[in-house]
Amino acid sequence: MSKENLCREYRLKSYLNMNHYITINGRQGQTHPHTWEFVTTIVVAGDDFVEFRMFEDLIEQFLEKYQNQILNTMEPFDIIVPTIENVTDHFSEELQRLLRKHRGELVSLEGSETPTRSYIVSHRNEPEFIEKVGKMKEQKISEIVQYVVDQIIEEQDGQI
Repeated sequence: MSKENLCREYRLKSYLNMNHYITINGRQGQTHPHTWEFVTTIVVAGDDFVEFRMFEDLIEQFLEKYQNQILNTMEPFDIIVPTIENVTDHFSEELQRLLRKHRGELVSLEGSETPTRSYIVSHRNEPEFIEKVGKMKEQKISEIVQYVVDQIIEEQDGQI
């Protein structure tokens, strides 16, 4: 199997106990809790080993500020309605920025506030996602080429 085109996907599940309320037709509904589940899929190009713990820690630190909170009192949900769609969209944008700083690319984020309903944001077909993953692969190929060149030079130096 050709490793230069290899991408490794990591899938992590996180749980948050959060409260929210929905305003419909100008009437505020009752504040109610959910145990929200988020499934994060991350891709890393090449065959480099990446510890699950690194991504888990990043995601956990990001989500911690929302644990046991009323979403409607937190930015940006003090302005936008904290539906599962809006929460997942926002978390997806924030996690994408965070993961890119650590060699990861967010493939998708699935959010659920009940076991029977999920909302998924997928980045697979976005031009920026395709470009970033392509650059990851190019970087890996460059590293392989550089390694081969270094080995040839070492062999030649050893024969002189």
